[in-house]
Amino acid sequence: MSMNKSRVEAFTDAVVAIIMTIMILEFKTPETDRWSGIIAEVPYLFAYIVSFIFIAVAWYNHHYMFAIAKRITKKIYWVNNFWIFTMSLLPVSTAWAGRYLNSRAPEYFYLVVFLLWGFAYQWLSKAIIDEHATKDANHVADRVRRMAPYRVMHSWMYPIMIIFIGIAVLSVPILGIISSLIWLIMMGILTTKDSDQLF
Repeated sequence: MSMNKSRVEAFTDAVVAIIMTIMILEFKTPETDRWSGIIAEVPYLFAYIVSFIFIAVAWYNHHYMFAIAKRITKKIYWVNNFWIFTMSLLPVSTAWAGRYLNSRAPEYFYLVVFLLWGFAYQWLSKAIIDEHATKDANHVADRVRRMAPYRVMHSWMYPIMIIFIGIAVLSVPILGIISSLIWLIMMGILTTKDSDQLF
């Protein structure tokens, strides 16, 4: 017997909502009534916007996979928990990268969290595909394979892009988070044609 899908989704949604709440709490209220106070927070605001889009795109794709999935197994449940764990690192990586946009270590850490999330997402996608690669549910596996994040991360260009970004951050650290933003915008646009019919 498979797990109750709605409860796994509800648990995931609750944790994701908490992660988003923690991130906005890192945005400090200026201690002055001058514009300089809010301007000083612009670097973190930029990092917060990127991470907000990150979570929004991730949730949309996650919701699509779970909406079309027919069965949620124990393996999918635990891989999903790992996916949640990688997202829970976002508040720390966002705060650090936002405070030091032009420093290598914080930008590399943000990039590592992004890559770790990507690995977790691919693992979750694969777990759902494997569970539905049967005669009665193969159409579900095919729909997951057609998703943009799955196709991009399985392309030969993906590792080359990661290596290029990693090298670029050495010279211009802020390119790490900017590259993440560009990737997220692409994934937000390149959704499957039937995804809007699930909401």
